[in-house]
Amino acid sequence: MAIPMSKKKSKPSKKLETKHHQFSDTLLFKILNRIPLAIFLLILIFLWSSSTTIISGKFVHVCVSSRKLNNLYCLSAGTQPNFEIPIPALSNNISTGIKEVVDIVQEVPDPIVNNGSDGEVAFAVKVVEQQLQVQRSWISNKNHVTSCDGKGIYVYDLPSKFNKDLVGQCGDMIPWTNFCKYFNNEAMGEPLVKLGKGWYHTHQYALELIFHTRALKHTCRVYNENEAKLFYVPFYGGLDILRWHFKNVSNDVKDTLGLELVKWLENKESWQKNSGKDHVFVLGKISWDFRRKNEDVSSWGTRFLELDQLQKSIKLLIERQPWHVNDIGIPHPTYFHPHVDDDIITWQLKIIRSNRTSLVSFAGAERPDAPQNIRSILINQCNNSGTNCRFLNCSSGGCDQPESVVELFMDSEFCLQPPGDSPTRKSVFDSLVSGCIPVLFDPFTAYYQYPWHLPEDHSKYSVFIEQEEVRKMKVNIIEKLMTVPIREREDMRRYIVYELLPGLVYGDSNSQLEKFQDAFSITINNLLARVNKNE
Repeated sequence: MAIPMSKKKSKPSKKLETKHHQFSDTLLFKILNRIPLAIFLLILIFLWSSSTTIISGKFVHVCVSSRKLNNLYCLSAGTQPNFEIPIPALSNNISTGIKEVVDIVQEVPDPIVNNGSDGEVAFAVKVVEQQLQVQRSWISNKNHVTSCDGKGIYVYDLPSKFNKDLVGQCGDMIPWTNFCKYFNNEAMGEPLVKLGKGWYHTHQYALELIFHTRALKHTCRVYNENEAKLFYVPFYGGLDILRWHFKNVSNDVKDTLGLELVKWLENKESWQKNSGKDHVFVLGKISWDFRRKNEDVSSWGTRFLELDQLQKSIKLLIERQPWHVNDIGIPHPTYFHPHVDDDIITWQLKIIRSNRTSLVSFAGAERPDAPQNIRSILINQCNNSGTNCRFLNCSSGGCDQPESVVELFMDSEFCLQPPGDSPTRKSVFDSLVSGCIPVLFDPFTAYYQYPWHLPEDHSKYSVFIEQEEVRKMKVNIIEKLMTVPIREREDMRRYIVYELLPGLVYGDSNSQLEKFQDAFSITINNLLARVNKNE
């Protein structure tokens, strides 16, 4: 076992130290005086590689990383003290990284940039929204692929250690459950007969397998690399992380498989041709799990997405890193996997006619180790509201049965969706698929995550309440939601059910949807559009 060691340097005398500081201060002043403001701001951005800025509503949390600290030292507390806070990073690709940031710096007026914390928030939000606009520019204007000419998709036949062998370790992946049951029916899980046709007990981390199965059967799949426009790398990186999380292994062990994959790809002419720019990875866990910063042996996750070789490739994840334009969020897998159009239509009619007897519901659990988390406040308000709000306690096993969650959401007008261990929640998609209007408290839960599947105008499908208002007890959520007019609720629900729902679910492995595009089809069409636009 490696033991970290540090060498202490002798301290200089106070006299020498004082002279050194005086000289440094004078020199620093002269240098700063000669640097134009725009260049100085760009330098500050680069310095963010060793510090961190995270947006939480109207607040910016600035943190500093150090090899001497096990965790980031923050000048203000984040919502999750143990959660690795995102570090803004510039892409190695000049056209999509530094150039965009420079353009933004030039567009922001000096008074705004220099206006303390409010200016920092405005600047950071502008960067994130700029990247979302880039991602939205890749959206295909065609509902379905009418021809596969020039749109070939090549699926790598990777050595089994990168995918199939990981599935084979499912019995030993999570100590308290046999994960293998979730891989039945091509990773959709066991059927949920009570909910009807097309419903399965799908695990939230099943995306990698579901996507792989669908890609293998796509009509535009080609078997000759020279005919391909898009290259899909079916690496089950999420399962790779899960198999080590509950075992005492070194970081080198955690990173081994990802490094071996990169080495394997670098030997391929198809990768060398565009340095992986036309390659796509689908990862079934959140981006932070693949961006380990802390090298302490107890640190969670791998460094897979931090590898230089992967910076030009597209990464599809259930939660994106908002500072990386090539990280694209796609929906969490839900329990609904329609086979044909009628499956969707039947469900749409059922939930639009559902008699919603509860105004508000919340399915979740408290976060006692995270005092800044608002869940406890929401639960108290819900429990004290009488019949207006129903709380399903997930900490006592209340959410283990998907039927209980779906039925609760079908019975509710609004579903509370506060951040948990990370900003996003699978429950957001469960509520939308059930016709329940999600109430969000952090823009990173959905608004800055899914540009291909959710509209830019988030008021069409959700209600937003600033979590700081909740934390300071300035608002009663149930009372606020009671003021939303019934007509407005109905309009939002119709939009959710008829406009959004089909594109938020993944059809089954033999999906024959014709009228509708599901989440997979939308993703593939946009990936092909991106490759064609970037040629």
